[in-house]
Amino acid sequence: MVTTHTSRLAARRGALYKRWAGGRRVRRVAMLSVHTSPLHQPGTGDAGGMNVYIVELARRLAEQNVEVEIFTRATTGDAPAVVELAPGVLVRHVDAGPYEGLAKEDLPAQLCAFTHGVMQAWAGHRPGHYDLVHSHYWLSGHVGWLAAERWGVPLVHAMHTMAKVKNAALADDDCPEPTARVIGETQVVAAADRLIANTDEEAAELVRHYDAEPDRVAVVHPGVNLDRFRPEAGGRAAARQRLGLPQDAVIPLFAGRIQPLKAPDVLVRAAAVLLERDPSLRDRLVVPIVGGPSGSGLTRPEALHKLAARLGVCDVVRFRPPVDQEQLADWYRAATVLVMPSYSESFGLVAIEAQACGTPVVAASVGGLPVAVADGRTGFLVPGHDPRDYAEVLRRFVDDPQLADGLGAAAARHARGFGWDAAAAHTADVYAAAQQEYRRHLRSAHG
Repeated sequence: MVTTHTSRLAARRGALYKRWAGGRRVRRVAMLSVHTSPLHQPGTGDAGGMNVYIVELARRLAEQNVEVEIFTRATTGDAPAVVELAPGVLVRHVDAGPYEGLAKEDLPAQLCAFTHGVMQAWAGHRPGHYDLVHSHYWLSGHVGWLAAERWGVPLVHAMHTMAKVKNAALADDDCPEPTARVIGETQVVAAADRLIANTDEEAAELVRHYDAEPDRVAVVHPGVNLDRFRPEAGGRAAARQRLGLPQDAVIPLFAGRIQPLKAPDVLVRAAAVLLERDPSLRDRLVVPIVGGPSGSGLTRPEALHKLAARLGVCDVVRFRPPVDQEQLADWYRAATVLVMPSYSESFGLVAIEAQACGTPVVAASVGGLPVAVADGRTGFLVPGHDPRDYAEVLRRFVDDPQLADGLGAAAARHARGFGWDAAAAHTADVYAAAQQEYRRHLRSAHG
């Protein structure tokens, strides 16, 4: 039986077929980031590498003539409805739930409200305003799933992290991701026209854990802002002078969100092992922890301070709040080595940023970190999370003051292969592939 509704639906599909049959390129993308705003300071709350990823990718896509509108949840009552992040990049704030005090775990209940806000913004445009939806993280994926179907456009999704992967490598005091997230991720994987993975390993995990179709998964390495993160004249000495750090110190740096997943406690414990084995190091060991509590780390925000006190290393561990990108680059330059003992990393943007500044990295051999760090050439990969193993590697930098310079020079060269221009170009290729496949489906549906 033909109803008014089915007639309208058939007419809309016919219009979509005509539009896509013309082969129009992707010129405007609706990018979704529900749980964290690209305008937030990375390193605290839920803001981290994904924020940097979205900002840099959107800017470079716009420079390549792809306009980007980023939808994110408003977290203050005075947030303007629309902010121009860069030429060709808009951030749209959507009212969904209370502005403050809403944990990420409570956001699924606000997805209907967020979707309503996205649809309201779309209704104010002419038909065909958006050519594609690109969602980030599973919460955004559910909004993107509905939006893409409603607008008749392809959905491209980036997981960034996966519940099954995180749950398989939990820190001792961390909480597992809920079943609802696992179910939600599985649904988004099935709905997406294309999935973007940071590395081959992440692509394999999507296939292995979520039954993703291999030909729908594309690997695009994230980039680094090579204009901001770069070696500078004066190098380590100049950066230490600007930050008020001792010139002769051994400085293993942690930079990122303070939560069990990122394992800053491993570095604190490794520092205690170093001092236990060689008390003379106390006068020249400085361990900066730059970042704020996040995620499950918010349940015990003072835990790391208490650990440092219990281990007797409060005099060498220096806690610093999150800093902007320019000052973060100085922290990288000032450090002897960046330490990333994470239990899980889809890629590890921080590792590439530090290397771009000429600083080697000691990292856990997990996730995308073996791609980000060239073991033995730009830093060292450590299997597992035993603080004694990290202490042994850090001791090499104590015994050989030239090691950091040699590895750092290679690290800077290595990082130059991860520019955002290339990442944006490859992402645009994924958009084109998703568009072509979507067009083929429409063509086959209409004979």
